[in-house]
Amino acid sequence: MKALEGLKVLDLTTALNGPFCTTLLADHGADVIKFEPPSGEQCRTWGPIDEKSGESGFYAFLNRNKKGCTLNLKNEKAREMFYELVKDADAVVENYRPGVTKKLGVDYETLKKINPKIIYASGSGFGQTGPISHRPCYDIVAQSMGGMVNLTGYKETPPVKVGPSVADHVAGIYLCVGFMMALYYREKTGLGQQVDVSMQDTIFSLLENGIIMQTLAGITPQRQGNIDPSIAPFDIYPTNDGFVSLGVGNDKLFRKLCEVIEREDLLEDERYATNDSRCENYVGEDRLQGIIQKWCAKKSKFEIEEIMDKAGIPCGPVLDMKEAIDHPQIQAREMMVNIDHPTIGPMYFQGCPVKLYDTPPSVDTPAPTLGQHNKEVFDLTDEELQAYLDEGIM
Repeated sequence: MKALEGLKVLDLTTALNGPFCTTLLADHGADVIKFEPPSGEQCRTWGPIDEKSGESGFYAFLNRNKKGCTLNLKNEKAREMFYELVKDADAVVENYRPGVTKKLGVDYETLKKINPKIIYASGSGFGQTGPISHRPCYDIVAQSMGGMVNLTGYKETPPVKVGPSVADHVAGIYLCVGFMMALYYREKTGLGQQVDVSMQDTIFSLLENGIIMQTLAGITPQRQGNIDPSIAPFDIYPTNDGFVSLGVGNDKLFRKLCEVIEREDLLEDERYATNDSRCENYVGEDRLQGIIQKWCAKKSKFEIEEIMDKAGIPCGPVLDMKEAIDHPQIQAREMMVNIDHPTIGPMYFQGCPVKLYDTPPSVDTPAPTLGQHNKEVFDLTDEELQAYLDEGIM
């Protein structure tokens, strides 16, 4: 038994933010039916590509636990087939540019007339309203226009985006949360509604103290590398075999740090007496930053991790991809799972990060091949299926 068993979700999403939302729903038992155009959705071409099968590993990871159908929604018969599924569906999830679903006849206003209880979750670059809502968007654009890119990197270098597609992933999480909120409301009222999540809004919501620095203190935050402008020491330091991160967020932790690095004299230095003064006097070879750098440079990242762990100081070695995958905590949390894909073969990728103890999530089925479940979902004979394929409906 899984938490969302019995929920029927029609998935019109493509690329990343929408599919990530529906993957979370599917991992927890929702019956997610993914619809693609007959040519397939765009991320079927995104690498890495399996040389043997030609399948996208990206698509395979992001669409596990789903059924797969093809429908040409520009075709009237295809829309009628979709409408039939809407009648007893719980949700439709889409991430087209605003206006596209109306042209296709699968917008919320149309579908709620068919099923007033439908929850219609829309993910997009800039939302369903506003002067630039019509624009296309990818993660790098959302990170830039949400204010995050200008905060990432070092003062002396050009801005850089956060490595992974954080706008897509967090927007997908927000879309999932919005769906759950709408589902709770429907339980009380019997009515569905539209959920609207923007990637730009998502990034903007993650800027935390940067917004308050601007509005309260009148300071426009700039790139500071790994330094936190409001906490010190809070940084990444070179070791003799890599890098390690330290977060020292209060006076008690700072005292422990001084003891660990055998610099209790720093506790008597008024420059480091409070967190604010440590922030003001942190940067420099002859200041707190340089002192910690020199200490870390003599040790390995895992040696420092062990020392700091014993002292109760938040610390983490900077792990490469293999180290992260193999880490005992990642393994213990079942954050890596095995699945057999029908054409790729054995795959090993991320599990579900949302853990429910009585109804745990799991990865049970691989991503569908293109149109794999057309016959099952629409209850077609072989002859009907072939006819629909020949007519360009599927």
